Amino acid sequence: MHAPLKRTATLAAVAALAATALAACSTPDAEGVPGVAEKTVTVGTHQPLTGPAAAGYASISAATAAYFKYLNDNGGIHGRTIEYIVKDDGYNPANTQTVVRQLVAEDKVFALLNGLGTPTHSTVLDYLQQQDVPDLFVASGSSTWNQPGKYPNTFGFNADYVTEGAALAKYAVEQKPDARVCVLGQDDDFGEGILQGVQSVVGPGGVTDAQTYSTSNEDVTAQIGAMKAAGCEVNVLGTINGFTALAIGTAAQLEWFPKWHVSSSGGDYPTLTGYLGAEVAPALLQGMVSANYLPFSPGGEWAELFTKINDQYNGGAPFTGNTVYGMSVGYLFAEALAAAGQDPTRDSLVAAVTSGKLVGNGIVPLSFGADDHAAFRGVGITLVDKGIQDYEGTTYNVADGVVTSVQPTPVPLANGGLPGR
Repeated sequence: MHAPLKRTATLAAVAALAATALAACSTPDAEGVPGVAEKTVTVGTHQPLTGPAAAGYASISAATAAYFKYLNDNGGIHGRTIEYIVKDDGYNPANTQTVVRQLVAEDKVFALLNGLGTPTHSTVLDYLQQQDVPDLFVASGSSTWNQPGKYPNTFGFNADYVTEGAALAKYAVEQKPDARVCVLGQDDDFGEGILQGVQSVVGPGGVTDAQTYSTSNEDVTAQIGAMKAAGCEVNVLGTINGFTALAIGTAAQLEWFPKWHVSSSGGDYPTLTGYLGAEVAPALLQGMVSANYLPFSPGGEWAELFTKINDQYNGGAPFTGNTVYGMSVGYLFAEALAAAGQDPTRDSLVAAVTSGKLVGNGIVPLSFGADDHAAFRGVGITLVDKGIQDYEGTTYNVADGVVTSVQPTPVPLANGGLPGR
């Protein structure tokens, strides 16, 4: 008597489960999109809040968080506020893998936003693709992020390193055609890309000396000594901020003062001043050339807005290039989320980025499209003069190894920096 009853109950339970599964498959449910709830959208990032890159970059995510607070206080996007989860990976690839898996599997983020670093983020690309997580605006200029066929959900944010290296070299030879050009780069895609860009302008034999460093060894005396001995006159640096300061400071100790042309990833004047000290930084950084693509000019309308946001929502933290960078990332994500629709899905978010309709806030146009997952194909040249870093008027576009002078096309501020209005 009991066996048939048990079998009947089991069959009933199976039937109920099957009906539930069929209902879930046949009825679209916005609440089933990871990270998207009725009133919120949750995104996450991995950042170096500790470790060798912390002093140079920990302020980026704080600036992004401040922008999101400003956005949320003004209604969010389509009535949803943005919840932003920041996890510290210490600029350590093993840690990156751990925290990204936590963000995806435990925190159920809608997208990963602005994960920082070439060696770190490279280790999670395959995982993010397998999990079908939008991987937006990676904080690195590596060409690794621009592989639409292999990683259709991944998009860079920085101008790529080849573009920056080519632009910095072009500016150097335009200023002094016979200059001895040298390169110091990080021992990964960062340094390799900068060197490749420089060589595209001066030729493989046109680089007088090329040196590399590892972030695990905070001593570049040998590299700087070799470059001095080689008679380098213009040093193009593919260095993070801490190692830019280390290189310039080491050269000064050797009583050597060449010209420095620095990637945007390591050329932020306020950050470098923090490393070198306010007493000596103005002299050591006078005339430093860098590349950039974001609106950080003192007195500019974007910089004024971001300064107000920084004061109100970021505790008045020092206003640096990292502040502009972090808030610009937040703005671009908000623009993409607005374009993804009232009830966004991961597919609609990626489609918004590849549509070619996003504008951002750069001084050159965004290049995102179905076949191009790089953000910027051009950069402006900045100079440091008497403690002020600003664009000096030269802007380049780089395509297929050819560097062309172009007019900047800065995006004007609209709607108080609130997309979708």
